[in-house]
Amino acid sequence: MARRKPPDIDLEALLNRSRSDLADRWAEEFGMRPPYGMSQPLLARLLAYDLQVRASGGLGARLENRLVAAARGDTPKPTAPRLKPGSQLVRDWNGITHRVDVTETGFVYRDTRYKTLSSVAKAITGTHWSGPRFFGLTARKAAP
Repeated sequence: MARRKPPDIDLEALLNRSRSDLADRWAEEFGMRPPYGMSQPLLARLLAYDLQVRASGGLGARLENRLVAAARGDTPKPTAPRLKPGSQLVRDWNGITHRVDVTETGFVYRDTRYKTLSSVAKAITGTHWSGPRFFGLTARKAAP
């Protein structure tokens, strides 16, 4: 998406404008009137946000593309395969074989329940890891 050049405007001054002035500014910026019932403080904050995005950049291209795809109704690709309850993950780490059971509500490792694979990986290694990455469920990203 092409970025528009931001106009010179005092963001603090937006908070002191009337709702009518802000609605007119909204119509200039977005080509339509703001939604009915939107308050003056919310209009001011949303306009300020839009101006800041145009001045300093918005979302990263990857996230923006994912959001556009979601708005179209596309189903995003899962980052890791869906694990079925009853499955078991096995990983050798520092000469020890670690087994993790997949349950309906998360994971069980050494009789302790965990909500995420990342928390299991941290329990095993003592440091933060991506759980799916640690258990080999996702590939490592190539360096640019």
